[in-house]
Amino acid sequence: MGGAAWRWALRAARLLPGAGGGRAPAARRGRPGCAPAACAAPSAGSAFSSSGDEALRDKRARILSRGLPKQKPIEGVKQVVVVASGKGGVGKSTTAVNIALALAANDSAKEVGLLDADIYGPSIPKMMNLKGNPELTPKNLMRPLKNYGIACMSMGFLIEETAPVVWRGLMVMSAVEKLLRQVDWGQLDYLVIDMPPGTGDVQLSVSQNIPIAGAVIVSTPQDVALLDAHKGAEMFRKVHVPVLGLVQNMSVFQCPKCKHETHIFGTDGVKDLAKTLGLDILGDVPLHINIRETCDSGQPVVISQPQSDAAKAYHKIAMEILRRLPVPPA
Repeated sequence: MGGAAWRWALRAARLLPGAGGGRAPAARRGRPGCAPAACAAPSAGSAFSSSGDEALRDKRARILSRGLPKQKPIEGVKQVVVVASGKGGVGKSTTAVNIALALAANDSAKEVGLLDADIYGPSIPKMMNLKGNPELTPKNLMRPLKNYGIACMSMGFLIEETAPVVWRGLMVMSAVEKLLRQVDWGQLDYLVIDMPPGTGDVQLSVSQNIPIAGAVIVSTPQDVALLDAHKGAEMFRKVHVPVLGLVQNMSVFQCPKCKHETHIFGTDGVKDLAKTLGLDILGDVPLHINIRETCDSGQPVVISQPQSDAAKAYHKIAMEILRRLPVPPA
């Protein structure tokens, strides 16, 4: 891994001196087992308790007065589309990759980027057949790696392929902020963000810090996946991100020999959820071995087999997304 990129990753996690990490100076830590406030307290009793409660109330008031962070657009990016799911293992990253490629294929004049926001389990480098470290511009911004005409950025470019990211929440949030703000995206019409599973810190941070044109929720028809997909859709509504619709992934398996169709994960579960939420179904993607094989080989099906039924399904989803996006800024 390049030295500059590695130092950037460590700074993102506040692991280098001068980056805000590390232990507090010894003079400020106080005695073992003694909280700093207690050590500094001139006396105990009700007076200290009262002053402590007042300080806590003041702190809460200051935090509440700040409100939500002000959204700031990503420089050079016209519209952001997030692809999310409540549960892992439903094909969200595969869907995000093929949607990005389908958006680019729909109009060759449009520039599309792909951001892998899954810090713990980045998969975009493998699916997009990209390796190496991003170069740094004179302004100390990272240049995305590019393949199939798509500009890509991922934590997977900054760490070894098999190295685990053993970071706490604040370190992950700092890394996400760097991936959003310290990347030279150039001029993009669409930035597709592959969100991690769940409804946690990363989802909230991305949703509250940048304007998002719309969210796409991916789920299989399985009841367990639908429960989490419902939560994911409600989360975006709570943070005022428009949900463009749902994608029913792995909807049906067709035997390659006898052509018999089997609904392995259930029938029309995502369609039923869409009715409950008052949302649209953007499309159905079958459970097909070609989708898995092409992503594993770094040649997604939209690129390698553009005339296949699977590729056509992703193109339909991309068209439905474009229909629902607001008019982009000039």
